[in-house]
Amino acid sequence: MPIIRASLRTEAIVPNNNISFPIGTFLTVEQYFNKLSLGDIVGKHKNKGADINTLVKAMVSYRLTENQSVTKAADFINRDPILEFFSLDNFEQNTLYRALRIIGNNREEVIADIQDVIFDIFDFEHTDINMDWTSFVLWGTKCLLGKYGYSRDKCPDKKQINVGVSELRSPINIPIGLTILPGNINDQVHFDHTFGQVQRHLREDSLVVFDQGANRKKNLDRIENSKLKYLTARQLNKSDDKTWIKNFKDMEKELVDEKKGVYGLIKAFPSRINYMYFSEQLYEQQMETKFRKAERMLQEAKDIQESIENNRGLPKRFKINNPLIECEYSYQTRLTSMSDEEAQAILKKVTITGREGFFCLVSNKDLTLAEALEIYRQKDSIEKIFHSLKNDIEIKPLRVWLDASIYGAIIIGFIAQLIISLTRFEHAELKHKSPKFIKISLSNLTVTVEYRKSAEKRYIFSNFNPISQVILEQNTAIT
Repeated sequence: MPIIRASLRTEAIVPNNNISFPIGTFLTVEQYFNKLSLGDIVGKHKNKGADINTLVKAMVSYRLTENQSVTKAADFINRDPILEFFSLDNFEQNTLYRALRIIGNNREEVIADIQDVIFDIFDFEHTDINMDWTSFVLWGTKCLLGKYGYSRDKCPDKKQINVGVSELRSPINIPIGLTILPGNINDQVHFDHTFGQVQRHLREDSLVVFDQGANRKKNLDRIENSKLKYLTARQLNKSDDKTWIKNFKDMEKELVDEKKGVYGLIKAFPSRINYMYFSEQLYEQQMETKFRKAERMLQEAKDIQESIENNRGLPKRFKINNPLIECEYSYQTRLTSMSDEEAQAILKKVTITGREGFFCLVSNKDLTLAEALEIYRQKDSIEKIFHSLKNDIEIKPLRVWLDASIYGAIIIGFIAQLIISLTRFEHAELKHKSPKFIKISLSNLTVTVEYRKSAEKRYIFSNFNPISQVILEQNTAIT
């Protein structure tokens, strides 16, 4: 009787010299380097030694694949099939560092040239821009560019640098500007550099959108003097409490967003227009946050009171935990003379301001309430660029390098992000695909170089998918 196998037996795996690499990513980078003439932009800054254009192209490709350290990048690129693809000779790790420093030292010209090419190639429907700023943590303390400042990455103990990005707003969403300043520069000051970098490409009456962190009179005046428009948010103040927040319920207002319960009214001034809103959804979110804060403060008071009553030391979180600081202090709570309800009432009175749910946008452009709100909401597309740079392109963490190397590394990441954004802009079916998903789809399209005994190599392409086929449909190298 014949033996029937229920499943196939796993064959022994024999090691070989075959190498696979993400040809989808490499070809996409090659495609946009040619389209944007990035070789000319980068190549003019170095004439001798290894071709800097090819090195940068390889580093951008690596940034969109494994993306670890420069050392790992050198190891990745220094494999025969990849060197052959980029027409490179074997090189030392320091060669990549030199390339980064060259790009970093010429960063302003590189970004300006990239802008010129983008606006020469594409006839955009508008030149309205979003601008925003973020911080990148530096690991180490020796880089002069690194300073302590407000950390968006929630690492206040680390030095950082501040990065500003400009993008053409919806529906274009292409980054066109990149500025890099020390980590202690605030947004109001950084605005001047970011706006100055892109100003020459903006048509008259273009709209500049940014958040309230960069809102100051000097910046608004500069925009107006450039014959441009602005839309930003402003901080609420005591005057707002008296003039419209207190009486908002009784005012004649417009329903702007039924789903989120947003109501608004307009107040025009000679040089600007205030768009004032109340959001039921925002109100509920902010009140929930403040209730949680009040409960947390009450629990802290209870913990301290319990320590006092039991004659115990205070919990560590309430102490100054520094061996170089001597401090004598005592705590006394008000809990012994009141109930929890009374304590919560006091805390809520302190934390709740009456401005919950209210916000104000300001512009020198005549917009409807719905238009102003929608345009400002669309500004979150630049937040998505920051998220992509940090988590998909993975610029962070930045190691302890020379300033020029840090500039260069961030520009490499910016070029990688630009390529992803251009694929979404040029292919409507990819418009709503996340950068991470596009990056993975391109990396999945691989070529395996099979080395055979006859010394003849065979190239095997694998894992075609709809996204890589859309992006590479005009590339005949893999057909």
